[in-house]
Amino acid sequence: MEEILKMVGNYGFPIVVAGYLLVRLEPIIRDLQRSIDMQTLIIAKYMNVDVDEIKHLVKKV
Repeated sequence: MEEILKMVGNYGFPIVVAGYLLVRLEPIIRDLQRSIDMQTLIIAKYMNVDVDEIKHLVKKV
């Protein structure tokens, strides 16, 4: 707790809050990205599009 108060004093409240939120939300964002990639592949397969071509396109973005 003392370290957090020291950081707030040195760097300012907004920077500390932004850092905390980034650390807390990173796993959620990664899970969402995996879900979006999986849905893209499922839709591509359903639409009879070459899945390897879609994987290649997704990696470029």
